[in-house]
Amino acid sequence: MDCAEEVLLIRRRLDREPGVGELAFDLLHGKMVVDFDSTRIDAARIQKAVAETGLKVEPWRDRTGERVPFLEQHGRNLLAAVSAASLLAAMTWQALVTGDIIGSVLAHEHAGHSAPSGVIALCVVAILAGAYFVLPKAAASFRRFQPDMNALVVISLLGAMYLHEWLEGATLSFLFALAALLESYSLTRARRAVEALMEVTPGEACVVHADHEHRVPVPQVKAGAVVRVRAGERIPCDGEVVKGGSDVNQAMITGESAPVFKAVGDQVFAGTMNGDGVLEFRATKPGSDSTLARMIRIVEGVQHRRGPSEQWVEKFSRYYTPAMILLAALVAVVPPALLGRDWGDWFYQAMVVLLISCPCALVISTPVSVVAALASAAREGILIKGGAYLEVAARLRAVAFDKTGVLTRGEPRVSKLIPLNGYAEDEILGRLAALERHSTHPLARAIVRHAKDRGVPVGASAGRFLTLHGRGAEGEIAGQRFWAGSLRMMEERGLRVDGARVPEGTVVACGTDREAWALVQLEDPPREEAAAAIHGLRTEGIGHVIMLTGDNAAAARRIAADAGVDEVRSDLLPEDKATTIDDLKAKFGVVAMVGDGVNDAQAMAHADLGVALGGAASLDVVMETADVVLMSGDLRKLPFLVRHASRALRVIQQNVAIALALKAVSLVLAFLGVATLWMAVAADMGATLLVTFNGLRLLRVGRRA
Repeated sequence: MDCAEEVLLIRRRLDREPGVGELAFDLLHGKMVVDFDSTRIDAARIQKAVAETGLKVEPWRDRTGERVPFLEQHGRNLLAAVSAASLLAAMTWQALVTGDIIGSVLAHEHAGHSAPSGVIALCVVAILAGAYFVLPKAAASFRRFQPDMNALVVISLLGAMYLHEWLEGATLSFLFALAALLESYSLTRARRAVEALMEVTPGEACVVHADHEHRVPVPQVKAGAVVRVRAGERIPCDGEVVKGGSDVNQAMITGESAPVFKAVGDQVFAGTMNGDGVLEFRATKPGSDSTLARMIRIVEGVQHRRGPSEQWVEKFSRYYTPAMILLAALVAVVPPALLGRDWGDWFYQAMVVLLISCPCALVISTPVSVVAALASAAREGILIKGGAYLEVAARLRAVAFDKTGVLTRGEPRVSKLIPLNGYAEDEILGRLAALERHSTHPLARAIVRHAKDRGVPVGASAGRFLTLHGRGAEGEIAGQRFWAGSLRMMEERGLRVDGARVPEGTVVACGTDREAWALVQLEDPPREEAAAAIHGLRTEGIGHVIMLTGDNAAAARRIAADAGVDEVRSDLLPEDKATTIDDLKAKFGVVAMVGDGVNDAQAMAHADLGVALGGAASLDVVMETADVVLMSGDLRKLPFLVRHASRALRVIQQNVAIALALKAVSLVLAFLGVATLWMAVAADMGATLLVTFNGLRLLRVGRRA
């Protein structure tokens, strides 16, 4: 692929094939992924359909490290050089004959230039070399009766030759080849920005056995292997530290500026840099399936989820090209027929209109910008799963936060236990720990940890354990059903406690169906960065910040006051959070839900944008469930996300405006009869390069557009 418009050609062609489902394109690598029904169509038929568009297609393979044939790698450069050399030789020959080469090229006198046969031959070589990659695609578009930009170029070249504008036709062909070459170079720069993420992973890993070690290629490292990393080396794959300790710079994954000390039991990620110590870790995934590799696959799959701007451009281009061909026909016919103007002059201007109509700059304006924005966000530790979510982030009007583990540290601790009905604290803690050891909820883990710290003996785990989603849990202990959960759960069981004895903050009640046993007060301190993050969101124009929590109102209000949240919805079940998100969308417009990616999955699915906080324990899960992942779990990345997304949207809008404005100016010049073919190509080439390099500015972060 050398132009984003070819994606549209493939889409239109495969849309007619039965059994073809979703199409995903990686424009930078020339890769297409097809979801199809194998009972209705096979891969061979899909390849044949794509080949009918004039593109060469073959099954995908990773060509990293593979030697690319010389002509495949440099063929475009060689042909552009041949076209340039032939054009220069033809211009020199013509100058020697006429003495006025500049005038003969710039002033289009359509009576037909008298050129020596040698000049004509050189011009034909220049035309064929420059249009080598265009001709098969144009032929395919003629066969489909769906003229595209390649067809427009060929028609213009044929028109120039028909009018004996040999030098101008050769100039046109060379400039078009040069535009495609420069466009290819600019796309390569965007591709290398993505590939730079993977280049930080070492090629080999030092795998440790009982009494020796040996180095193996990283893709061959299996889960469970013990890997040793010395001081100053990069960590080759994801794992859990089993020996040693060291500071690790994991900015490549999480965007954290300061190194993080890793000790036994801590997670390490591929691509991060070890400090001064020696680490041994057990690989938790195969070397080829690291967190970094998954990040890159997501960033490369940007075309899979196209944003509204990109979809609009594609729809616009679908009708734009046929309309411009009709306009060119009218330019060629109407002035000579109705006004008695010179037919040759207006036929020439019609060729100019055809060239001006090439929508390449318009079509490429969005995907290059999106790829650059996603790559730079990934370097900051923000994983955005496609251009659609980037545009949603730019249009946010309200942000909803979960409380536990999001606005708080997610590390609650027991601060008070209030026995009820005469039960002893150790007996209560023993039963609670026996029940809660099954649960992964932060409150449950805090209670189990408190029982261990107190040295309370914990009996056998509760039998018939059942999680009551959003309420608590229950199980069978000593022949009785024992439960633990919220005050709301206690009240639903018909149990009451004197209001004076209920402490403020987060409270867990427990007991049997007959009576309550205790109230447990827990404290979960707010995140230090929560207030700064919410202030930053307001600075970026987010006017509504809401907390959604299943906790009681008193605990929620205290955390909200510390964080600067101005609206609190408490005592919510998971389904209540989802309903609340729907209400917020109706009230404010575009809404994001920030959660931990696990307990808030339902609310995040209802939000326009689901943002999850990553962490060593939950990174795998949140990378699958959320639209955006803050890899470091730092809330201060949220304002950057909104600012970066807004900047990307502005750049996309600028690119569309630039592409359309330059074409409008060129069309006006064509209607005035002063435009030339080379001017049309130069305008198209200039617009394409301008929007591409404008989009690539997004590779630099931290600056406003």
